[in-house]
Order: sequence, then structure tokens, then C-alpha cells
Amino acid sequence: MIFVTGGAGFIGANFVLDWLAAADEPVVNIDKLTYAGNLENLAGAQSDPRHIFVQADIGDGGQMAQLLAQHRPRAVLNFAAESHVDRSIHGPEDFIQTNVLGTFRLLEAVRGYWHTLEARAKADFRFLHVSTDEVYGTLAPSDPAFTEEHNYEPNSPYSASKAASDHLVRAWHHTYGLPVLTTNCSNNYGPLHFPEKLIPLMIVNALAGKPLPVYGDGQQVRDWLYVRDHCSAIRRVLEAGKTGETYNVGGWNEKANIDIVKTICALLDELRPRQDGKSYAEQISYVSDRPGHDRRYAIDARKLERELGWKPAETFETGIRKTVQWYLDNPQWVANVQSGAYREWVQKQYAQPEGQVAA
Repeated sequence: MIFVTGGAGFIGANFVLDWLAAADEPVVNIDKLTYAGNLENLAGAQSDPRHIFVQADIGDGGQMAQLLAQHRPRAVLNFAAESHVDRSIHGPEDFIQTNVLGTFRLLEAVRGYWHTLEARAKADFRFLHVSTDEVYGTLAPSDPAFTEEHNYEPNSPYSASKAASDHLVRAWHHTYGLPVLTTNCSNNYGPLHFPEKLIPLMIVNALAGKPLPVYGDGQQVRDWLYVRDHCSAIRRVLEAGKTGETYNVGGWNEKANIDIVKTICALLDELRPRQDGKSYAEQISYVSDRPGHDRRYAIDARKLERELGWKPAETFETGIRKTVQWYLDNPQWVANVQSGAYREWVQKQYAQPEGQVAA
């Protein structure tokens, strides 16, 4: 049995569904069910007896210890995190609570449980911490991509909180011997993505006839990783990764934000044309850049390919087409996540100085 924390969120839910499709091993899925934790993401596992869902907070060390003692997992995979940069700018305390204190309390609960294991089970146990490339900071256009040896230089409350959690995981390995693995991924995209992030927001807004808000000049560059490729990488690291090591997971798809938006518009023009015959690109609206916006991220994932034989299966062209099609095929999911709280957030984040809402 394995434990997955944050398993009702975007990446966590995709991982749980992929795990159940690829393996017979049961999953205990722990999620606090904040705004981004959505049980509807797990509809495909609802009747699967191998899937045990528990609503709980990783910051509740006592409950984590109780669940570990009850279910006796061979591994804990920590996806639980506050992850949206804009939200971290407006309200950084939640990010410190979940990403730093929550990780600390989870580590302590896991450490206590790990010490109760018999010799073979103790040696085989793994704690896999899922992190982000944003901990490395930003790159100039000509800089080489981030490797696992790159210095940490976080520039937002979100990335600083994730960097802190990475350091805690490393320290618990070196100080206490806890067998940990860390993955740092590039920008994920794909099914079940909460529509406050770039790709799903553009799809949802385009279909609704709303402006497509692009920060600044739109030339911020990211490496894009299809979420199910990310899931396969995590399974591989769990299976064969060396304890104490970090593995960067990337898609080898560096794209400027404005190019992403234009690609989405072109796909929607093909798959769901506007009734007036015009392109969705006419809805693009440039908005004020956010504070401390990193200019470029890029992941060098050669270590993962060299040591563990993993590389992504999807190109950006195949992955983005699958993603757009998924949102077209699942309008009810989109409608259900667009609560009043979600609409208030989008209006707050993208409202222009004169009061125009650009989302």
C-alpha cells in the first residue's frame, strides 16, 4: 500500500488514477479539500476498493501518525501543497502553513512511523516529495536549463515555501536517515487542471467569450510537461530512484506564454469554431505583469533519462491537443469548479486599474 497526500488536486488526482490503472497496489489518498482539492477529480476511482480516501490535513501530525500506523504503507508520496503564485502574493501565510509547517509535521509523523518498521520494510520504505522548478529562480534567455545542482533562488512566496519544504526533506534524510526522494517538475498541464492556471483559464475563458488575460508582454518562457508524463516519471523515481537524490522532471517544451495562448486559440478555432467565424485570438487581452514574475524556467531532465531511463511520451503538440479536447468533452466538470469563490478570485486577480475585468 502507498500513501498519497494532496491526491484530490490536479497532479495528485492524475497520479492516483494512473496508479490504479497501472498497478494492483492500494492507495490511501489524503487531501484537505481546499479550493483546489476536488473529489470529482477522483470519480474514476469512486467504486474501486483499492482507493481509500481520507479528508485530512498534513499539518495535523497526530492524525497523520494515526493513519500511518493504521494502514502501514511502504511509501508516502507528498503532492500536498498550495501551488498558485498569484495566490501566494495575495495571501502568503497559507503557503507557509501548508508547504513549510505541513511538510515538517508530515515528515515528523513519517519519521516516527518509519522507526517502527522491521529491518526489511524500513530499508524499502520511501518518502517521495513532489516539488517545482520554481525553487531555482529565473533564467536569462541564453542561460542553460536548470540542473539538480542549480542554486535555489526562489522569487515568490510560493517558490520560497516550496524551497523551504525541499530543504526540510533533505535535512530529514541527512540528519535522521529518512529514505527520501525529491522531484522538481516544470509546468504541468492536462486534464483536471483547476482553471486559474494559464492553459485551462485560456480554454475556459475563450469558450465563454471572455478576454484571454496575458501578463505583460507574454514572453515569459516555461517548460511544459504533460501531467500524465509527470505521473509516469514519479512512478519510475519511486521504483528505482536513489535515496537522498533529486530528479528534475521536464517535458523538453520551452514555450512563451503568448505562444501557448495562440496555440490554444488555433486548436479551438479548429475544434470548436466561434459562431461569428472569427478567431479566438481576437479575445487576447494584455494585462499588467505580476510582481516578481520570473522570466524563464527550463528543466534539464537528462539525469532522470540517464539514470532511470525515463523520458516524456508526449510532445507539446500531442499533449495540448489532448488537453483542449478534454475540456471540450467535460463542460460539467468545468461548470462545477467555477464556484462563486473561483469567479471572485479571477475578478480580483485580473481586474484592470480602471475596473475592467480581464478574465
